[in-house]
Amino acid sequence: MPNLRNQRRLAAEILKVGQNRVWIDPDRIDDVEAAITREEIKKLIHEGAIKRLPEKGVSRARARVLHEKRKKGRRRGPGRRSGGANAKISRKERWMSKIRALRKRLRELKEKKIITQSTYREAYVMASSGKFKSVADMEQHLKEQKLWRKR
Repeated sequence: MPNLRNQRRLAAEILKVGQNRVWIDPDRIDDVEAAITREEIKKLIHEGAIKRLPEKGVSRARARVLHEKRKKGRRRGPGRRSGGANAKISRKERWMSKIRALRKRLRELKEKKIITQSTYREAYVMASSGKFKSVADMEQHLKEQKLWRKR
């Protein structure tokens, strides 16, 4: 294999790329070996004996496959999640969704006359103080305390 180090270096300078991105036609190695001036190298570039190779990028193929899987809901389990308990949903947001559900259910119960106005007010204050874990918990409490109206 002839030593084309100098020719490769000149071609890299002319093409404004790194030496690894210079392609030399294996069929015309003798012509390239004979070229020692910049003009001769430029002529070979023009003829296509020396070319600039395209840049290598990072393939997105694997990323696309993973993206499709995530759209289906895969790779989203508890083992994937990092951060504390309040990283995904903050304490405040969790509280907001809970209290809104409780208040909505209390309104429904009051409007359907399942609980009285005074029971509604009592339960509303209890909900605000954080007594109930969920809607089911609140309803269980109302039934246990016999605050549910008889049908």
